[in-house]
Amino acid sequence: MAAARTVLPESATPPAHRDGNVLRWLAAYTASLVGDSVYFVALAWSAQKTAGPTEVGLIMAAGALPRALLMLGGGVLADRLDPRRVILGSDAVRCLLVLSVAAAVALTAPALWLLVAVALVFGAVDALFVPAIGALPPRITGPGQLARVAGLRSLSMRLSQIAGPPVGGLAMGIGGAAAAFTVAGLLFALSLPLLLSIRVRPLGTSGEAQPEPGTAWKDLLDGLRYIRRHRLIGPLVAVGAICELGLVSTLNVGMVLLNAERGWGPSGYGWIVGGFGAGATVGAVLLATVGRVPRAGLTMTGALIVGCSAAATIALVPSLRAAVVLAVIVGLSAGLFGALDNTLIQTAADPAYLGRVTSVVMLTMVGLAPLGYPVVGAAIGAWGAAPVFVGCGAFAGLGVAVALASGPVRRAELPR
Repeated sequence: MAAARTVLPESATPPAHRDGNVLRWLAAYTASLVGDSVYFVALAWSAQKTAGPTEVGLIMAAGALPRALLMLGGGVLADRLDPRRVILGSDAVRCLLVLSVAAAVALTAPALWLLVAVALVFGAVDALFVPAIGALPPRITGPGQLARVAGLRSLSMRLSQIAGPPVGGLAMGIGGAAAAFTVAGLLFALSLPLLLSIRVRPLGTSGEAQPEPGTAWKDLLDGLRYIRRHRLIGPLVAVGAICELGLVSTLNVGMVLLNAERGWGPSGYGWIVGGFGAGATVGAVLLATVGRVPRAGLTMTGALIVGCSAAATIALVPSLRAAVVLAVIVGLSAGLFGALDNTLIQTAADPAYLGRVTSVVMLTMVGLAPLGYPVVGAAIGAWGAAPVFVGCGAFAGLGVAVALASGPVRRAELPR
């Protein structure tokens, strides 16, 4: 079911990390991600000054609901329209929204309802932005460069996580929440001319008969059926969903509770999180520079085995140093697995369905995976960290079984 696409010969496509077209997209994406981080810093501090702890949690979580509910619809829109137009519209709306909030905060103390409304709108726009971002890379470079693009995208995410909070904090220190919201809005504005300068190539479709255009609901159901029936994409989506459900909660919630249980303190937690980030960054740089990984399906499965084993073991080691080493291994393995899984999906998907496929993949990350947070927290409170980490690592390991049971995944290769 591989798609036959009308693209430039691969020999005419420069390496992604040297391609000006890709680098302009990367700069726009990075500006948008850093703007995201600064926005969340400004929102959190504004909420903390306006309301109590319960209301702060409500405000910070408000954006997750529309993001999860509308994500699949965002995939339909990305397939119906040019993904770049969707991204441009999303960043333009976020720019105007955040700058409006900056003006409101500068004039008066922000009301609780205003912050909740902003979070809801921002989450809804994110639901359109994320699938379009996933559908755009095959339109700006050749299929053989998508692994490099995945590595560059992961590197951009790490950079935004490192740079965003300090930039937001510095803006807060200089001019308060209004200044932080203004910086976020300007970063979204910066992405717009960069996106406009990108050359977008048309993509052909596979030789299969395409479904007749219909309602948005029909297009959504067609996309879900396409994923379920595809011999490679279906298993890859399932493997990624199992991995997210098994590991994300332990890394985001369990690691905090493990650190408290062992008495390693804030610095210990910082070392563990930093180790994970360093490993993921190394993986991203490796893919961005190497580009093509031989026997990609088996390499991806091997990275998942190593990552699940290290995540399950991290709560069993007695010393902080050993935990940091394992965190580096988890980050490196998770980064390689995620990038290869995403690249294989992008290169196998028919361009007509790529936005919907991306929306389903992202829904598992932003919609389903966080559902495990309270479960993991309650389980660690009842039984301690060690058995929960082992159990979650074993659950994520079910993804290995799915990958190994699928012949198309075992034989999957990246385009040359």
